[in-house]
Amino acid sequence: MKQELEQIKIYGLSAIEKAVDEKTLNELRVELLSKNGKLTAILRGMRDVPAEERPVVGALVNEVRDAIEGALKVKEEGFINAKLQEKLKSEQIDISLPALKIPHGAPNILEHIIEEVEEVFMSMGYDVVDGPEIEEDRFNFELLNIPKGHPARDAQDTFYIEDERILLRSQTSPVQARTMLAAGGDKPIRMICPGKTYRRDADDATHSHQFMQIEGLLIDKNISLADLKGTFDEIAKKLFGEDVQTRFRPSYYQFTEPSVETDISCFVCKGKGCSLCKNSGWITVSGAGMVHPNVLRNCGYDPKVWNGFAFGFGAERLAMLKYGISDIRKFYQTDLRESVVFDRKEG
Repeated sequence: MKQELEQIKIYGLSAIEKAVDEKTLNELRVELLSKNGKLTAILRGMRDVPAEERPVVGALVNEVRDAIEGALKVKEEGFINAKLQEKLKSEQIDISLPALKIPHGAPNILEHIIEEVEEVFMSMGYDVVDGPEIEEDRFNFELLNIPKGHPARDAQDTFYIEDERILLRSQTSPVQARTMLAAGGDKPIRMICPGKTYRRDADDATHSHQFMQIEGLLIDKNISLADLKGTFDEIAKKLFGEDVQTRFRPSYYQFTEPSVETDISCFVCKGKGCSLCKNSGWITVSGAGMVHPNVLRNCGYDPKVWNGFAFGFGAERLAMLKYGISDIRKFYQTDLRESVVFDRKEG
């Protein structure tokens, strides 16, 4: 039996060394070590070995098994390493070759102008809040002091989805109402809500059925138009330059009282008069006003204790003014030769 074990060892180690692939190696493992293998057959004959010789033969069997298993492991690792090296060689990259020029995207100017406005307001302590684009009539109109029968509800202006209860929001003001209701009527609020809005409008160079609004709201105690004017001054100077002047003109909105149109001095002609400002020296950029007491009351705030202001910018209008874009449709078209993007390097 000792002689048989030596022969198995010599044969096994020699065959493993000569194996040329993993398939051959697996076949040798089965031949030598499986339950029907040569080494297992030796172990079955241990019952015929005299008791005093069994420890010696057992130790020799273990020695042969260890030698064969070790040789199989070394050979298998060699195959794995050779396969890895071959793969690395076939996938290597010649870094001395000139790189391919990969075209990269750039943010749309609307995205850039919104980020710019957000940064200014966040620096003043405002939160950026989002809300649903499919909205309820209650939030889009009723809570904002726009009762049923008001012209703003006309189907010519609003995209209704389900009767007159569900619609595509015609402004981002519903987010203001939702924010006030969530605050519970006893907390100050500083927030802006940029987002898409939808109205039934014929698309042309200056109108679109879909556009981006940036609306804001501040609720606190003892707030006045002077606070609104200071806020408007800050955003106007950040967007259009430190020498820009601002002014308010009386206006009317259902959800603010008093209401104002906000103008900036023309940054092209410096107030002298040109085609951009229609020779007036001033450009209207937004609407604003003090939050109407009915809106405060509808949203859980006591107008005798709390007040505030609201404002709204059209992102497209800001971008068109700042970057000299004449057609609003360029913001949304898919032709890259005509699309409006912002190069962060060139500004």
